[in-house]
Amino acid sequence: FIALSFFLFQITAKAAVIFVTLQYNVTIPATEEQSSETISLYHYGIKDLATIFFYMLVAIIIHAIIQEYVLDKINRKMHFSKTKHSKFNESGQLSAFYLFSCVWGTSILVSENYISDPTSLWRDYPHTLIPFQMKFFYILQLAYWFHAFPELYFQKTKKEDIFRQIVYIGLYLFHIAGAYLLNLTHLGLVLLVLHYFVEFLFHISRLFYFSDERYQKGFSLWAVLFVLGRLLTLILSVLTFGFGLARAEDQQLNFSTGNFNILAVRISVLASICMAQAFMMWKFINFQLRRWREHSSSQPQSVKKKFVTPKGKTSRKDR
Repeated sequence: FIALSFFLFQITAKAAVIFVTLQYNVTIPATEEQSSETISLYHYGIKDLATIFFYMLVAIIIHAIIQEYVLDKINRKMHFSKTKHSKFNESGQLSAFYLFSCVWGTSILVSENYISDPTSLWRDYPHTLIPFQMKFFYILQLAYWFHAFPELYFQKTKKEDIFRQIVYIGLYLFHIAGAYLLNLTHLGLVLLVLHYFVEFLFHISRLFYFSDERYQKGFSLWAVLFVLGRLLTLILSVLTFGFGLARAEDQQLNFSTGNFNILAVRISVLASICMAQAFMMWKFINFQLRRWREHSSSQPQSVKKKFVTPKGKTSRKDR
């Protein structure tokens, strides 16, 4: 409301536009081959920081609304413990964000024909000019993960969990900002949608597990898709950097044109993606081993209870 009120005054309207609307638009006139309408494309710049800051505040407000009117009401009904309470809130917030991002990102992929034509991931690089939906998607992604830092204070995160959360948030910001600044938005969008879908399945499965601890099918499906998602991410990354961009004609560093297609950058980005996938696989293996140990430790107790006979009665063997 405060930000929108700035539009009422001519003096503050120019400053408010920088925060609310996307900057750096380029209008491309219609040609004979494409004579429909003029097209507005966007590139990035320093003013994007103001837009990210504004939508970070919007994300904080939406986070509080979901927490107050949805998650807290469910928590009061289910009577969760403190540990389950924090995990339920985390999965509830993230599942809503992942679902929204998956639906929006998939619609962009379909409308821009990135799924039907995989060569679009590296063809015509650098992708300095992107459509409105693509830029707005990246702005909101960065705004959401920046908002996660103050949420550590608002949600009263435990001290032992703060470092884990900071690493988790930092990895997202590093890779999303890297794809945005290096003009790798096409590949970044595909990998984000793929990763978000797998993460959404995990958090929605954890929500069902908290309501009924017998529910395990969602985790089994997530385990299969998690491994396939990591494999597909590596395949697309190797194809883009080792096959597509490696064969491009222009392989000279040029900041003015936004071309970062040089060997050092390709190796660095590919190594960063591989290290992130290896880190997630390591966490995944530890998670599966912990679940297996918990299941095996509870198994003897349940078997032992089956053979306990009531007092005053002898077993068949004693008789």
